[in-house]
Amino acid sequence: MLKNQKKIKNYLYIFFIFLCLNSCVGSSSVGIFGSGVSVAYDPRTVGMQIDDSIMQKNLTARLALFNKKYIIYISTKVLDGNIFLSGKVDEPEEKLKIVKMAWETKGARSVKSAIKIKGETSFKNSARDTLISAQLRTSLIFNKEIKATNYNIDTINGKIYVFGIAMTKGEKKKVIEEAKEIYGMKEIVPSIILVEDLSRNKN
Repeated sequence: MLKNQKKIKNYLYIFFIFLCLNSCVGSSSVGIFGSGVSVAYDPRTVGMQIDDSIMQKNLTARLALFNKKYIIYISTKVLDGNIFLSGKVDEPEEKLKIVKMAWETKGARSVKSAIKIKGETSFKNSARDTLISAQLRTSLIFNKEIKATNYNIDTINGKIYVFGIAMTKGEKKKVIEEAKEIYGMKEIVPSIILVEDLSRNKN
C-alpha cells in the first residue's frame, strides 16, 4: 500500500514538472528563456527546440525523483543539446551526482555547471549577487544590439555566469562587455553559443 502511494506521489511530481515546463517548446516569440520583453528571437529550429525541451523535461523529472528539493533549488536549461546547470546544494556529493545525471541524459553534448555549495556564500553575498544579475539583465535589455531574452544570467559570489545563444560574434562580445561594466562583479563566465555553431546549421 505504501509503495503504491509513493509511486502515485512520484507520478504527481513528474506531472507537475511537465506542466511547469510546458511552455518551453515553441517560445520563439519571447526568446529562449521565455521573458516577456519586447519581441525577441529563438534562433533554434522548431525541431531543435523540441529536442531540447524533451531533454530538459527528462532531466528535470529525474532530478525531482532523486530529490524533490531540486525542483526549487536547481535550474536546468538545454540549448542545442548543451546542458546548463545552476543553483545551490548542501553537499559537494550532490553537485557531482547532478552533473552525472545531466551527462546521462540521452542526447547530451556537453554539461556546464554553475552549481554552488550553500555554505560557500552568505546572505549578504546572495543579496549582492541578485542585484548584480538584475543590473546586467537591465543593461542587456536596453542594448538594442543584444537579444536580451536569449540569455540567462546567474551570479554566485560576484561571479557572473551567462548562458545563451548569440546571433553574431559582435553580439557575444557586447554581452561580455556589458557584464564587465557591472559594479561589484568579480569575474564573467560566458557560455554563449553562436548561431553559426549550432549543430544543425553545420549540416
